[in-house]
Amino acid sequence: MGKLKGKAEQVKGKAKEKTGDMTGDESMEMKGKAEQAKGKVEESAADAAHRMKRMTDRDR
Repeated sequence: MGKLKGKAEQVKGKAKEKTGDMTGDESMEMKGKAEQAKGKVEESAADAAHRMKRMTDRDR
């Protein structure tokens, strides 16, 4: 679930970034970049949690 949420956040951020770029709204563009970064962090955290779960399940 976290990985999908992270991807969605990245897509939403990319759309905001492009809209800001096209309209000349630097604030929106920066918010879009920030959302993309947040999405990447969420996705990475979900990947790490999944790897940890697999490792602990394997050790049982």
